[in-house]
Amino acid sequence: MKAALVQLCSGDDPAANLPVTAALIRQAAAAGAGFVLTPEVTNCVSASRARQMEVLTTEAEDRTLAALRDLAAAHGIWLLIGSLALKTGDVDGRFANRSFLIAPDGAVAARYDKIHMFDVTISDSESYRESAGYRPGAQAVLADMPFGPLGMTICYDVRFAHLYRNLAQAGARVLTVPSAFSPVTGAAHWETLLRARAIETGAYVLAPAQTGTHAASQGAPRRTYGHSVAISPWGAVLADAGTAPGVIYVDLDMNEVAQARQRIPALMHDPGFGGP
Repeated sequence: MKAALVQLCSGDDPAANLPVTAALIRQAAAAGAGFVLTPEVTNCVSASRARQMEVLTTEAEDRTLAALRDLAAAHGIWLLIGSLALKTGDVDGRFANRSFLIAPDGAVAARYDKIHMFDVTISDSESYRESAGYRPGAQAVLADMPFGPLGMTICYDVRFAHLYRNLAQAGARVLTVPSAFSPVTGAAHWETLLRARAIETGAYVLAPAQTGTHAASQGAPRRTYGHSVAISPWGAVLADAGTAPGVIYVDLDMNEVAQARQRIPALMHDPGFGGP
């Protein structure tokens, strides 16, 4: 199957972001991609909770989700909406960071809520407290695809290797890591972490990303690293989008998964041990 990774520079206006996203998905479908992936927070990148409260909606009301479901059906493609920022019914008002797998008939085939929250202080001028605005998920998700099981994750999850090992041992042949990575940590860790997850699991890792400086009507504009990448089951970088919005392509061959796991069968080498 031919996969396409869409790289975006979404701002804090979902209505303005949607036509840009839709155009790149159409471009990917026209190029023959049967599986198209978008980044984390496809609908809205914002550092302002007030702005998010103003423009975000529930899943049932989200226009981006509805439009992209229609688009998947119109083109007969599998579509991973990397994630959408959505309002929830939580009493504390926190949002969900939710990834959607859309089937070629437009149905929602799977949902995954980001488990690990990005609560870090990178420098004196850059810190994040994702858990203040988003509530974490609690369930790992494996979804059925024509090529086999797909393991769904989001961004900061990539630093928690056990999640990927569990997904791979449950059958995942492809792992998705839609992201909006910080430029600082991106330059230092992005490719290394993604290659490690692929090598450890013998799976394809597909990581569509946000890039650039994101338009903001309220609050400081966010910046993200870009470099959407596709990694082979042996750990090779197959495609890298650089820092411009656009689309990159990769052919997924499940024989490569089988060969990598046969050469290094580490998924079956889990001895019991005590301590520390």
